[in-house]
Amino acid sequence: MVTNIEKKYFELHPGSAERHDKARNIFPDGVTHDGRRLDPFQIYATKGSGAYKWDVDGNKLIDYWTGHGSMILGHSHPEIVSAIQNQIELGTHLSANSDLEIEWGSLVKKLIPSAEKVRFHSSGTEATMMAIRMARAYTQKTKIIKFNGHFHGWSDYLSAGATDGMGGIPQETLNTMIVIEPGNIDLVTHALESNKDVAGIIVEPTGAHMGLEPISTTFLQKLRDAADKFGIVLIFDEVVTGFRVSRGGAQARFGITPDLTTLAKILGGGLPGGAVAGKSEIINMIESSSDPNFNKNNRIGHNGTFNANPLSAAAGVTALNLIDSTNINAIAEERSVQLTKGLNDVLTRMEIPGCVTNLSSLAFLRIGINESVADPDQNPNSAQQNRSLGTGDLSKQLGLALINNGIHATSTRFILSAAHTKDDIKTTIQAVEQSLIDVRNQGLV
Repeated sequence: MVTNIEKKYFELHPGSAERHDKARNIFPDGVTHDGRRLDPFQIYATKGSGAYKWDVDGNKLIDYWTGHGSMILGHSHPEIVSAIQNQIELGTHLSANSDLEIEWGSLVKKLIPSAEKVRFHSSGTEATMMAIRMARAYTQKTKIIKFNGHFHGWSDYLSAGATDGMGGIPQETLNTMIVIEPGNIDLVTHALESNKDVAGIIVEPTGAHMGLEPISTTFLQKLRDAADKFGIVLIFDEVVTGFRVSRGGAQARFGITPDLTTLAKILGGGLPGGAVAGKSEIINMIESSSDPNFNKNNRIGHNGTFNANPLSAAAGVTALNLIDSTNINAIAEERSVQLTKGLNDVLTRMEIPGCVTNLSSLAFLRIGINESVADPDQNPNSAQQNRSLGTGDLSKQLGLALINNGIHATSTRFILSAAHTKDDIKTTIQAVEQSLIDVRNQGLV
């Protein structure tokens, strides 16, 4: 049966519904990214500016997807637009090195504590693939430890432990991965003591799904200590958190430096771009040697047509310069704090069990989860107990209701930018309250 929320969704978005019907004959599920699948159909957008975007039906949305986390400056930032326009006139791909890539890499080295050297890629998935290969080449070991729920792109190796979408991955590949629950250092130690072929550990330093399933900084420090003790490589996947939770990412905010860091999203200033940064001796596994045997059997070969392409480099340089020289991070975090406080007030006033938490410019709506359960410092099992968030009828209906009320966010996560204003946050709080009323009218809260 169609709910009232779904009925309103159809009424507000006929153009998106029409396009979805066409797209299903072109793309699997009618979409080009699994994360954009939406039942009954996804939104089709036409333009973005600052904190807003507009869909094909003319609806204005306050955007809390922000380019899947890549748009901390907001949409169509004038300095980014100018940089891209200027570079297009000069060329988008010159099949040569450029001054821009040197500037881009230098900014990464300046901002990211672990970055002694840098290698550029075209996406976060490519960066995490390279990071685990570097760990294996450097240690001459095979296995990688990852944590249940932590997302590192769609590559065969790092899909291990996923609950969906495992088709086509050989079991032999999955056997090189060790997937364990996050938050318990004893599980990590046991895995390392019982298997001498572990090359490294990869982790989302704020917890799975951008911090929706949080882990403690104490656990991160214990991972650092374990990596040192067992002589393996610690990898922070900062594809989301890099340049977001602080200028220097989670590692700068928490004061814990990994051996390798993967970057993307904000790195490219809204254009495709990824990187691995870290210890020189590990990154240098790409360097050629005078030893033919090393070059064949130990060196990591790495090509990539669009690595450090001038267009992405121009946008990335502009974005990182702004992050380095302005209070972009502080503004985005201030808005996140405002949103968190306002939404907690809404939950209290509506007597809905739950809480809203934030980490820098990321805010999380946790219906049915109280603050002590959500806090990994108080609750070692926080990640597991937050794992069911974003699933079920409540999540689906709340997500649609938010769009109906002018907010594009998931049902659990708001990714803020420095373009969001105080008035945007006030409007958002009102819209979320109305959305909760809508789902309450359906008996879901």
